[in-house]
Amino acid sequence: MAQLLLGVIGISGGFIVAGGIVALSVGLGIFTRYAGITGTGGRLRLYEDAVLLGGTAGNILTVYPVSVYLGQAGLAVMGLCFGIFVGSWILALAEIVNIFPVFSRRLGITKGTSLIVVAIAVGKVLGSLLHFYMRW
Repeated sequence: MAQLLLGVIGISGGFIVAGGIVALSVGLGIFTRYAGITGTGGRLRLYEDAVLLGGTAGNILTVYPVSVYLGQAGLAVMGLCFGIFVGSWILALAEIVNIFPVFSRRLGITKGTSLIVVAIAVGKVLGSLLHFYMRW
């Protein structure tokens, strides 16, 4: 009986967290932004399916001791995908709170804001590469 109660509590907590993440994704407009940028507005269902399958696969690999060998190339592709995912969240959050226009106005920057965004992105990539190279 205790195991059943713990299972129900765990599944309920998972539903709440997943619902919150999906609500945040929709609220930030991440899916519609991707569809707008890539011109694939008619395939929003594909985006939803990819998020669902990715979340399910991530949960299975996290909870159960399953090992998947992808080799060096697979590791590089996974790292690229993870970086795109995290970068998209960071930029979506920054865009929602209008951080770049606020900082530009406060610092008196009138030109070169696109270069600042590129510099931030390059710094993030180089910092991540250094982090993984040094095995911190």
